[in-house]
Amino acid sequence: MSNTPKIRPTLLDAENPEWTQEDMRKARPAAEVLPGLIGATATEALLRRGRGRPPKAIRKVNQTIRLDPDVLAAYQNEGRGWQTLINSVLREHMPRRQ
Repeated sequence: MSNTPKIRPTLLDAENPEWTQEDMRKARPAAEVLPGLIGATATEALLRRGRGRPPKAIRKVNQTIRLDPDVLAAYQNEGRGWQTLINSVLREHMPRRQ
């Protein structure tokens, strides 16, 4: 299977033509272009932060737990956030050690 994307002619237009190999050779890196568009400080902050969502300080753990079907259905019927709701109920009833 090829890694080259399929060309969708419906997306090509005169204002946004498909890039050629020559266009790619002429392209300049973002660090070179952005300071003129958004300023040096904003460019530095943008390029320093990296890609993707920043990692959370406390990450959740993926764990399988077996629940009765009616219990699961009751929480799922609450709509979005049902997993967070189960987490808060479990936290509220967490054993306390002295």
